[in-house]
Amino acid sequence: MKIPSWFNQNRFTSIVRVASAVTLISAAAAMAFVAVRPSTAAAPRYDINTLAGKVASLRGTAGLQIRFSAFLEQEAEEPEGIPAPGSITPIHVLSSPLDGTTIVPPNVLVNQDTAAAPQNETAIAVDPNNPNRIVGGANDYVTRTWSCFVDGTPCSALGDGYSGTYYSNDGGSTWCCNSNPDANYTPTSDPAQIGTLIPGVERLVGGIYDAGGDPSVAFDSQGNVYYAGLGFNRTSPPNTVAVNKGTFDGGGTLSWSPPTFINQTTSPSTLNDKEWIAVDSHSGSPFQDRIYVSWTRFIFNPHNGSYVQSPIFFVYSTDGGATFSTPENISANAHYSQGSHPVVGPDGTVYVFWNGSTRLASLNSTYMAKSTDGGDTWSPPLSVATVTNIPGVRNTVFRVNSYPAAAAAPNGDVYATWNTEVDDTTPIYTGDPGCAYFIPGNHVSTCHSVAVYSKSTDSGQTWSDPAPVFGAGSRTADGYPVTQPTPDPNPNGCQAANGCDGSSLPAPSPTGPIEDVFPAATVAANGNVYLAAYRGTTVSPWEVCFSGPLPPVGRITCDFLGPYIHNTRLDYVVRDLSGTTNAVNTQHINTRYGFGGGFFGDYTDIAAGSDNFFHAFWTDSNNVQNVVWWYGFEFVPTAIHQQDVVTGSGNF
Repeated sequence: MKIPSWFNQNRFTSIVRVASAVTLISAAAAMAFVAVRPSTAAAPRYDINTLAGKVASLRGTAGLQIRFSAFLEQEAEEPEGIPAPGSITPIHVLSSPLDGTTIVPPNVLVNQDTAAAPQNETAIAVDPNNPNRIVGGANDYVTRTWSCFVDGTPCSALGDGYSGTYYSNDGGSTWCCNSNPDANYTPTSDPAQIGTLIPGVERLVGGIYDAGGDPSVAFDSQGNVYYAGLGFNRTSPPNTVAVNKGTFDGGGTLSWSPPTFINQTTSPSTLNDKEWIAVDSHSGSPFQDRIYVSWTRFIFNPHNGSYVQSPIFFVYSTDGGATFSTPENISANAHYSQGSHPVVGPDGTVYVFWNGSTRLASLNSTYMAKSTDGGDTWSPPLSVATVTNIPGVRNTVFRVNSYPAAAAAPNGDVYATWNTEVDDTTPIYTGDPGCAYFIPGNHVSTCHSVAVYSKSTDSGQTWSDPAPVFGAGSRTADGYPVTQPTPDPNPNGCQAANGCDGSSLPAPSPTGPIEDVFPAATVAANGNVYLAAYRGTTVSPWEVCFSGPLPPVGRITCDFLGPYIHNTRLDYVVRDLSGTTNAVNTQHINTRYGFGGGFFGDYTDIAAGSDNFFHAFWTDSNNVQNVVWWYGFEFVPTAIHQQDVVTGSGNF
């Protein structure tokens, strides 16, 4: 088969060698295990030419609380397979009758694809001059379901996680658009074919990188919108931060410029991760329309691949994103950092928040640094509060983090919110070593994740003690009891010893506390402060797959069903700090769908317009569509739940 000249040979090799991919993942896990055990053996070496090798190096660093974004970790672990001729007919498709099959109003489905492509990691912004104009961004795997071919190879085998974007001109009631590639596709940045995928970053949309995503969006005061994301290869070193400028024509159609690449590198010892963008859209600010981008620069030892540090870097643009300043390290001695989030105050002060630690710290902190001169000089990092990084939401398996979100109010007050792990009965919101999963002898089984927030009324010099965003509560049980399957007549299936014994599974008692994850923040023009997060409000039974094919095929079909387990389902909850708290989703959200349940994005977002309406934006799973093409494999049309991105709006 002819390999297209535009296509990276390393990438092609990873597609057709599933055994190598699985071996690499296993080796990465083994190296991580060895690295954290005391040993007199030589220090492990890591192949940091690959994304999986970098992930293994970071995981193999003893005592470190910092990890890559969940998006990059998922990309590093994505196995590929050799597509077989003919269509696959699934044996079992995992699902639950408790879950929805379509997005129910008033929630609105934002992505418009109809082939069961997943989307996750939401970012949203509202035009400050037009509250009806909204732009969203998400990791979009739509190319993984494209039915086209490139030189005889399915597009879905060549696609990956891409940077997706969606826009609305009617306040979020409807959204545009979808991709429409030709049957024999030539990689292009033509909007008619790629829809609202960001052009010029990944290969199928006219770029040079295998994959991209991790989106962030922001408007300037002139109605232009800016999209920041990553571009990277999974099996070779090139990676970058990318920014595209979006403009609307008189008819409300959004088009995107080619990307401007920031900190573009081919060095194996450097990896850019977890960028976020902010724009000074405040009329009269001395730095009006200046664009700010912060991100994490992971640095590795080029000789043995060991992790060295991960400072926060920062750039700005004064020419609409055409060029950016020289990247600057703003994290000082907080060398081990991740998850930065810039915001701009009404006076033009730039604040950047992140999760990180100094060399000898036992716990991380939510840090803040600020600039009052448009990003030219920076204050030393200030610890807003100590944080106990969360290990996860009980009865789920998706990756989590304690990255902060933040927002600035019209009166200059600044708000930051993040997750911390606290004791079930005596919560400490300023970091509790006893709840730290990485410290031996802790009591993490009696701890849970809480979204907290802090406020500054003096331009970030001092901060209030962290307080919980939401009231405490216990999960509600739904769908119990269930009867476990009986032993499978096939000896390869689930047997009584595996839990398939025909017994009854009751609801857990006690049900356990509600846990929070992926908080977001915005402030409306009238000063109303909205904080939002997923909350694990419900526990329900979920039947697992006992055995089945490896991913990616195993993400659709299961050979033998297994026993039921307890599964936490989520609500997306918004609180107006003036007092009102409401769930804005219309159905509970089940994180078990897509990516084996291990990846449900890394963050959510919320934004408010000049009309004082907020628009919450999250990943949902209550939509069923037919999948045909998946990672190069063809299926008979099969109805599956996938991850979609959904909005809910209001003004409490």
